[in-house]
Amino acid sequence: MTTPITIIGAGLGGLTLARVLHLHGVPVTIYEADASAAARTQGGQLDIHESNGQAALAAAGLTDEFRAIIHEGGEASRILDQHGTVLFEDGDEGGGRRPEVLRGDLRRILIDSLPAETIQWGRKVVSVEVLDSGGHEVTFADGTSVIAGMIVGADGAWSKVRPLVRDVTPEYAGTTYVETYLHDVDALHPDTATLVGPGTMMALAPGQGISAHREAGDILHTYVQLSRPVDWFTGLDFVADPASAIARVAAEFGGWHPSLTALITDGETTPVTRPIFGVPGGFRWEHTPGVTLIGDAAHLMPPAGDGANIAMFDGSELARAIIDNPADIDSAVAAFEQQMFLRAEEAAVFSAAIHELMLGAGAPGSAVAFFSGADEE
Repeated sequence: MTTPITIIGAGLGGLTLARVLHLHGVPVTIYEADASAAARTQGGQLDIHESNGQAALAAAGLTDEFRAIIHEGGEASRILDQHGTVLFEDGDEGGGRRPEVLRGDLRRILIDSLPAETIQWGRKVVSVEVLDSGGHEVTFADGTSVIAGMIVGADGAWSKVRPLVRDVTPEYAGTTYVETYLHDVDALHPDTATLVGPGTMMALAPGQGISAHREAGDILHTYVQLSRPVDWFTGLDFVADPASAIARVAAEFGGWHPSLTALITDGETTPVTRPIFGVPGGFRWEHTPGVTLIGDAAHLMPPAGDGANIAMFDGSELARAIIDNPADIDSAVAAFEQQMFLRAEEAAVFSAAIHELMLGAGAPGSAVAFFSGADEE
């Protein structure tokens, strides 16, 4: 079976690409490893930017659906020091420049916008091989395979498609996040809820931080950040020995305000470690006929609030390129890649700068200085 456009991965970038192509009558199939849309949680809140994420959703014809899932008040933010002192605060004025939505809700509206047969669930890719005919054979974990014409790797950090354009292994970025949740926070954790506030809270110090988002339903979703060698986390087993693992992480925050450390010690779900990886800055490749990458598969970098936005914009821009030049898709894709490389290099510089502002030697003052001037840029 051959399909004109085959997408590997039903993340935000791949779904946006599929949606825009679908609107313009271009046949597309997505192969996704998850067994269903509800197979796993989809992460926390995302701020969706006007210049890229919102533009991509507009191209997908989903602006109204997007507006319906906005977490009102979620744009509020504050920066604290380790003692709980508020150093910077910005309210949510409702302007909508960077409204917050849950990743799961955003993914849902994209999935719901596609015909049911577009996404083939439970199709975990194990290999992609170039055929003599110029197509690609995509083989799945269940032993089945399909022949793809134009293939787009939207399959994230450990992309199975990436080696077709350039063989590079993501590198540990030096920081690992530990993800935790608190529920019913206003009733059960009022001091912590007050300290976090109505939106995003970042408590920062050199080499470590505690960031939390208030989500709908009185939920605090936390990312504990530690800049440590990857082997520092060896032996942390939050499933088999959660008490010891949590205690080891909390010990790194000795002297911090107890309402902040409660985000670590009082978590009500099994914590998850998320080591941060990136591909080398300036990652490019020579155009390879019949294949390209978008999102983290193309330009994996430490989080700086742009990843989802860039992935969706990649998807919408690639779709536009294909739609505008259907007679020569490869030329269209090659031109798209050159523009994507430029955007990605700029984003990588920004990512590195944000990482240093948040967790570098000048934190939290460096972050306060940046965010205090952000509205003037």
